[in-house]
Amino acid sequence: MSSFPSISFASDNHAGVHPDVMKWLNQVNQGPAPSYGVDSITAQATEKFKEEFGNDSEVYFLWNGTAANVLALKASLRSHQSVICSDVAHIYMDECGAPEAFTGSKLVPLPSVNGKITLEQVKRCFERVGDVQAVQPKVISLSQTTEYGTIYSLDEIKGFADLIHQHQGYLHLDGARITNAAVSIGSSLKKITKEVGVDILSFGGTKNGLMGAEAVVIFNPKLAEDFQYLRKQGLHLASKMRFISAQFLAYFENDLWKKNAERANKMAKLLEQKLKSHQGKISITQPVQANVVFATLPKAMIATLQKDFYFYVWNEETNEVRLMCSFETTETQIEKFSSAIATWADKHPNA
Repeated sequence: MSSFPSISFASDNHAGVHPDVMKWLNQVNQGPAPSYGVDSITAQATEKFKEEFGNDSEVYFLWNGTAANVLALKASLRSHQSVICSDVAHIYMDECGAPEAFTGSKLVPLPSVNGKITLEQVKRCFERVGDVQAVQPKVISLSQTTEYGTIYSLDEIKGFADLIHQHQGYLHLDGARITNAAVSIGSSLKKITKEVGVDILSFGGTKNGLMGAEAVVIFNPKLAEDFQYLRKQGLHLASKMRFISAQFLAYFENDLWKKNAERANKMAKLLEQKLKSHQGKISITQPVQANVVFATLPKAMIATLQKDFYFYVWNEETNEVRLMCSFETTETQIEKFSSAIATWADKHPNA
């Protein structure tokens, strides 16, 4: 195995699988079961989603977040239509052009502040509606939380939903970290999505204790009509789907999703407090609203810390780093990180 620091703040994807999820996986790994999602475990998991989001919601399980986003968008528009998003949105920056390749549609990125776009920005995208020379806006895609860990309020989401619905379009939510957002604002999953007008949701589980388990949750019935075929064409109709859906049974049992997200968010706030104690050396650059802290550090400090702690430099020019917490992050790990900063600072008082 290659060398890998034992403490990672690089990504919540680096965390392992929650033990309760492993128990469920072992439980369903006993004997045969029907394939391609017609098993009883998938039926139970589907019912759990309906309990959370409403009986009129439709859910489709997948094992990859990019696929969830791509297929959700594919269901929502045609090739002459566009997706309005943030200029740091995952669909725009980190999916290798997959949304555009698979949908044939254009992504229209808007300049963001703290990862968020505004209603006024989006309104300007509708100035050429009906102009045959121009791509036609059909979808607004928001990340919740954003790539900077910031959160759209319920009123903000509803405003975007109302606007796109006025133009017969759809609101897509990239919810890779939707659970972190929900616990941050004290909201149910339904209230932060369906009740504020979201039409289709990419529901993430992998970053919060699951093993490659994602879902597309559809609230607008028009978008569900052919989704089963899109999922098959999109290579995500899992033959042994019970091993994906069983994870969601564990996720919703005893509110594991909430406990994991609360833990991750709590550790991020603690990390923020520790970093603020090193004033003069470190500056927090983004509001800490979920499970990530963005901060600027001296370049030489970054190089030293990365020998023992794994994290990413977000902006090389400004020495801004991203420090991600997960359900596995501990107070001891944060204390060690803070102590390492203090040790470096003592050795370099003029840096």
